[in-house]
Amino acid sequence: MRKLKMTIGRVTVNVELLDTPTADAIYRAVPFQSRATTWGQEVYFPAPVQAEREADARAVVEAGEVAYRPEGEAIVVAWGPTPASEGDEIRLAVAANIWARAVDDVRRLDGVEPGQTVTVEAATD
Repeated sequence: MRKLKMTIGRVTVNVELLDTPTADAIYRAVPFQSRATTWGQEVYFPAPVQAEREADARAVVEAGEVAYRPEGEAIVVAWGPTPASEGDEIRLAVAANIWARAVDDVRRLDGVEPGQTVTVEAATD
């Protein structure tokens, strides 16, 4: 199982990659750094990856699913309601490719502030 480590501010989230073209592209792009942006209970950041929207892309996700949004070439991690959510759902701004699952509790990202450094690298366990 391929794994990556995403350090966002002071929080580290390990993720297991799914078998998707987007996961392959992101894995090939590591290591890289970026800057975090927040939107409700979502953190997203630009990634040096270009990938097409996959057939099973979706806007409503579960906490722990890691997505890639072709618009803006951004990785998205959401753990609770966003401004687009209806009720308690976790809704991204647009449909995105689900490419990984977090091993760690993504709710720990609640304290991330916009502009904090993001580092994405291969996990070494």
